[in-house]
Amino acid sequence: MLTAMWVAPLVVALLLVPVTRREVLLGAWTVLALLEVVLAGIAWAGVGVGYAHEVVVPWIPAFGVGYHVGLDGLSAPLVGMTALVFLAVALYSLRADPAQDGDTDPRRTRGYVLLFLGLEAVSIGVFVALDLVLFFVFFDVAIVLMYFVIAGWGSGAQDAQRSGAGTSTAARSALQFFLYTFVGSLVMLLGFLALAVSGPQLTFDIPTLAARPLGGVAGTLALVAIGIGLAIKTPVWPVHTWLPPAHTDAPAGGSAILAAVLLKMGTYGFLRIALPLLPGPWRSVALIAVVLGVVSVLWGALVALAQRDLKRMVAYTSVNHMGYVLLALGAAGFLTAGPEARGLAVTGATVQMVSHGLVTAALFLLAGVLRERGGTSDIAAWSGIAGPMPRFSWTFAVAAFASLGLPGLSGFVAEFSMIAGSLPAVPVAAALAALGLAVTAALFVRALQSMLLGDRHLPRAADRTPPRTGTFRRPASPDLRVTQTAAVGLLLAGSLAIGLAPALVTSTIAPAAATVVDLVSR
Repeated sequence: MLTAMWVAPLVVALLLVPVTRREVLLGAWTVLALLEVVLAGIAWAGVGVGYAHEVVVPWIPAFGVGYHVGLDGLSAPLVGMTALVFLAVALYSLRADPAQDGDTDPRRTRGYVLLFLGLEAVSIGVFVALDLVLFFVFFDVAIVLMYFVIAGWGSGAQDAQRSGAGTSTAARSALQFFLYTFVGSLVMLLGFLALAVSGPQLTFDIPTLAARPLGGVAGTLALVAIGIGLAIKTPVWPVHTWLPPAHTDAPAGGSAILAAVLLKMGTYGFLRIALPLLPGPWRSVALIAVVLGVVSVLWGALVALAQRDLKRMVAYTSVNHMGYVLLALGAAGFLTAGPEARGLAVTGATVQMVSHGLVTAALFLLAGVLRERGGTSDIAAWSGIAGPMPRFSWTFAVAAFASLGLPGLSGFVAEFSMIAGSLPAVPVAAALAALGLAVTAALFVRALQSMLLGDRHLPRAADRTPPRTGTFRRPASPDLRVTQTAAVGLLLAGSLAIGLAPALVTSTIAPAAATVVDLVSR
C-alpha cells in the first residue's frame, strides 16, 4: 500500500504528459489527491506496535542499500497531513483563473500540475522510508522539484520571461533555497555514510542501525553532519535565512507545501534518525538543541511581529513553531526527567508538525488569495475587509487563533504538550519558550485588527467592478471562491478535530514516542 501511495502520483503524472486541457489536468490531480487521502486513512488505521505495511526488498545489496518502507505512529500522522495538504492545494488550484503568476498557456498549467504530483510522491516517500539512502533520494528530489515551482511560478516569474528582463526575484529566491538545502543535504549524506560503515555489516537500514547505535567521537561527528542538513531544512536559527524569501516569492500552493510538508522533513529526520540512531551523541548535544530551539522560538516570533507583509510574517512564525519542536526533542535527551515527561515532549513535537502543517498551509493559501485579488499581501493594503470578504475573514481568524495556540484547536494541544513535557528537564528554557506564545498572539491579533476591522480599504485591483451588462453593475467579490473555501476549510477542520479530540492523533503517536524515548535512553 505504501509503495502504491508514492508511485500513484508518478503514474498519473506520466499519463498527463500529453494532456493540454486545463480542466482535465486539474481534475485528475484533484481526484488523485482525494484518493491519496483515502489511502492514507486506511494505512493509518492499520498502524499498531512497530511498523505496519512494511516492505523490504534488496535494492543495491553490494552497498547495503535496500527498498525498505513502513509506517508507524510517528510517520502515519505526517503522511495523513501531507495527503490532506496536497488535496487542499489541488482544490485551491481549481479556481476559475489560472495558477497564481501563471497564465492561460496549457503548457504552464501542465508543468505546474506535474511538479506538484512529483512533490506529493517524494513527500510521502520521505515519511515512509526506512533506509537512509531511500530517505536521501526522496529528500533531495523534493528540493529540486520545489526549486522549479518557486522559480517558474513565483512572484514576477512570468513577467520576467515575457519581458526578457533576466532573473526574477522568484528565481533568485529559488536559487538561494536550492543552494542552502542541497548543500545541507550533502553534508547530511556524510553522516549517513558514517552510520552505514560503523558496524561489521555495511547497511543503511534504519531499524538495523537503531539496533547498533553509534557513539563516541564518530557518533558525535555523524550527528553534527546530519544535524546541519536537517537544521537547514527545518529551518533552525541561524540557518533560516533562505526561508522568508522563498515563501514570499513562491506561489500560494508552493508556499503551502514548502511550509506544511518540506519543513517537516527536517524535524522528522531528527525524530526518525538523529535520536534513535545516535542516542549517546544526542544526549551530549541536547542542551545545544534546547538553546537553538528557544532562540528560534523567540527570534521567529519577534521578527514576525516586525513584518508588514502577511507572507513574510507567516514565514517567520514557521521558524518560531519549528523552534518548539527542536526544544521538545532536545528535552527528550535529558535523562534527569522521567520517561513520561520526555514521551509527552516527543508526542507534542509530532503533533506540532501535523498542526503546523495544517494551519500554516491554510494561512499561506489565504495570503495567496490576497495577492491574487489585489496584487499584494501587504497588511496595510487591506483594512475593514470583514464586510466585503466574510469567508476570508472567518477562515483567517480561525487559522490565526490555531497558530497562536487557542484552546480547542490543534496548536494548543501541540504547544501545551511540548512545554509541559519539557518543563521537568529544562524548566528555564520551557518558561522562556512560553513567552513566544505571547508574542505570537500579539502579532496575529494585530494582523486581525488591522485587516478585518476599521475603515474599508482594499487595493484598487480588488475593489474594481466588472463592465456594465444591461441595466446592472454587479460588484466583483474579492472573497474566497467555493473551491478556495473548501481548501482552507478542509485544513482548518483537521486542526479543529485535533483540538477537540486530541486522542485522534496522540493515541497513535504516544506508543511510538515512548519507543523513541527508550532508544534515546540507551
